[in-house]
Amino acid sequence: MGHHGRLADESHIATAGSSTLVLLRDDITLQNTDAIVNAANSGLLGGGGVDGAIHRAGGPEILRQCREIRAGSGRCPPGAAVITGGGNLPARFVIHAVGPVWHGGSANEREILRKTYDACLTLALSNDIRSLSFPSISTGAYRFPAEEAARIAFVTVRQRIEPLSEPMEIRFIVFSEYDEQIYRQLFAEYSSQTN
Repeated sequence: MGHHGRLADESHIATAGSSTLVLLRDDITLQNTDAIVNAANSGLLGGGGVDGAIHRAGGPEILRQCREIRAGSGRCPPGAAVITGGGNLPARFVIHAVGPVWHGGSANEREILRKTYDACLTLALSNDIRSLSFPSISTGAYRFPAEEAARIAFVTVRQRIEPLSEPMEIRFIVFSEYDEQIYRQLFAEYSSQTN
């Protein structure tokens, strides 16, 4: 499953149709899934947090492709995503997704976040990506409340992959113990509904 031969324990794995959801507290740049998702900004030219880490680990090729996309279609609006190669990363592709900035919840942020996860899965499916690692989009500098963001991510992804006939593996890669606890709870609730 995970790299370094480390397996997620049972509470960190859930089945959705023929697909698998995995929770790992790990570094997203080390994931050997077909693609990883970058929590990007609209400018697509790198930034702090996950974005900076992915660009550093992936090398200049990713930024070069982002610049090309930006030259062709301009900034990437919140709720949308674009795809580049993975550069020097173990993943073959990076899906750069722009989540919403949290303004208190009245600016359609929840729907935009749902759209962001959905846009990533649409790109993955159209590029024959069978395994995908997500960070917690919008919860860092964009201040989206972590619990709400995790629930939107989990439900959106699960509903989208459940009906697929071709199995997918989706990893939720969390950085902090706090985020891990939130997702553990979601995994536990979901498996108690399905068992």
